[in-house]
Amino acid sequence: MLRLCYLLLLVPSLAFAAPTPAALKVSENSRYLVDGAGKPFFYLADTAWELFHRLNEKDSADYLTKRAEQGFTVIQCVLLAEFDGLRVPNANGDLPLINSDPAKPNEAYFRHVDRVLELMRERGLVAGLLPTWGDKWNQLWGQGPVIFNPENARAYGEFLGKRYRDKPVIWILGGDRPVKDDTHRAIIENMAAGLRAGDGGSHLITFHPCGQQQSSQYFHDAPWLSFNMSQTGHARNAKNYEFIDRDYGRTPAKPCLDGEPGYEDHPNGFKPENGWLGQHDARRSAYWAVFSGACGHTYGCHAMWQFWEPGREPINFPLTSWRDALNLPGANQMSHLRALIESKPYLTRIPDQALLRQGPQEEWKHIAVTSDRTPGQKNATFIMAYFPHNAEAVFDTSALGKPKLRVAWFDPRTGVTHDQGVRNNTGELKISPPSQLHPVDWVLVLGAES
Repeated sequence: MLRLCYLLLLVPSLAFAAPTPAALKVSENSRYLVDGAGKPFFYLADTAWELFHRLNEKDSADYLTKRAEQGFTVIQCVLLAEFDGLRVPNANGDLPLINSDPAKPNEAYFRHVDRVLELMRERGLVAGLLPTWGDKWNQLWGQGPVIFNPENARAYGEFLGKRYRDKPVIWILGGDRPVKDDTHRAIIENMAAGLRAGDGGSHLITFHPCGQQQSSQYFHDAPWLSFNMSQTGHARNAKNYEFIDRDYGRTPAKPCLDGEPGYEDHPNGFKPENGWLGQHDARRSAYWAVFSGACGHTYGCHAMWQFWEPGREPINFPLTSWRDALNLPGANQMSHLRALIESKPYLTRIPDQALLRQGPQEEWKHIAVTSDRTPGQKNATFIMAYFPHNAEAVFDTSALGKPKLRVAWFDPRTGVTHDQGVRNNTGELKISPPSQLHPVDWVLVLGAES
C-alpha cells in the first residue's frame, strides 16, 4: 500500500510575503535566472496580454493578488495591445499614443501602466513586458496598423527603458509575429538597443515568436538576447520538450522556456469541434518543458489573456469569464511545479534523458527526466521523471551512488507526495505510476539513501 507521507512543501502564502526580486540576471552556468544576490528565480508566468488595455486599476489589483497567491512570479503583458490597442481606449478612456505615433506617448495611459507595475511590485511579481504586439511592426495578420520603423523603434525603446529603469520588468520583444525581412530585424534590433540605452542594461530581454517558432531562430547570437523563448502553440499534439531540447543544446548556452504553450480552455488547434485543452494539457506542457531544461514556464488561460467577460466580443470561443477562470485547476496547480523544483538543488539541475533506459514509444507518453548530475561528476542527489500517462519505464539509478533508494510519487494535481519507502539500489528500477489513485500524470521522485 502506498503511504501518504507528507505534503510536499507548498509555496507559502505569496501575496505580499516576498519582495519583488531586483536585478534579475542569468546564472553563471547560463541555464537559469537568478536575482542580484544569486538566489534562483523560477520564471512562472501567466499570460495577461490585454491587462493594460482592458482592466482598470481595481480589477488589475484583484487579478494580480490572485496570481501572487497562486505562486506566479511573472505576468506577461503588452503595452500596445493586439486588439485595437491603438484605436480603442483603455478602461480609463486613454489611448497609449497620440495619433498612433510612437514618438508621442500619452502620459495618462502610461501613468496607468506605472500604477499597475507598482501593484506588481507590491505583490512580489515581475512584469514580462512587451513594448508592442507584433502586428504593429509586421501586419502579416491582425489589426495593426504598422507604426514602427527602425528609427522610431529605437526612440520608443529608449523612452520605455528610461521610464521603467527601476521597475520590476523583463522586456519581451516580438509579439507573435515572424521576422520576415531586414526591416523587421532592424526594428527589433533597434528597439533592443533603445531599451539598453534607456535602462543601462539593467533588465533581461527576450523575444516572443509566433506559433511553432523560437527566438533562437532569429536572435540566438544577439548579445541583447538574455534567454530564449518558444511559442509551441495551442494544439494537443505540440511536443514542447523538443523545442526546449533544441534551445538547451545551442551554443553559446542561454536559459530557455516555453513562453506560450497551449492555454487551458483553448479550442484544440483553434477548432471547437476538436474539443478544448484542459488542466492535463497545461500540466503536461509545464513539466515536459521544465524537466527538459527550461528555466521556468508560462501558463496561459484562453479567457484570461483577453480578459473576456459578458458584453465583450469573444475571441476564439472562450468558455468562461476571466473572473471565473482565475480558479481553473491548471492555474492553481502551477505552484506545485514551482514548489517541487525549488525543493531540490536548483542551479545544478539538468535534463537527463540518458537515465531513461526504457520507456513508452508513443510521443504523447514521452517521459521527461531531470537530475542534478553536474558536469564531470557521476553522482546525483535526486532523479525525477514526469509521466504524462500511465506507462512502464526502466531507469538507471546508479547515478544516485548510494546503496539505498528512496522512491516516491509526486501528484502534480495536488502537490502531495506518496512515499513508497526505501529499497536496495541495484542500479536499475522498473516501475509504473500508481494509476489506481489517478489514471494520468505523475512525477517519480528518487533520492539517494545511505
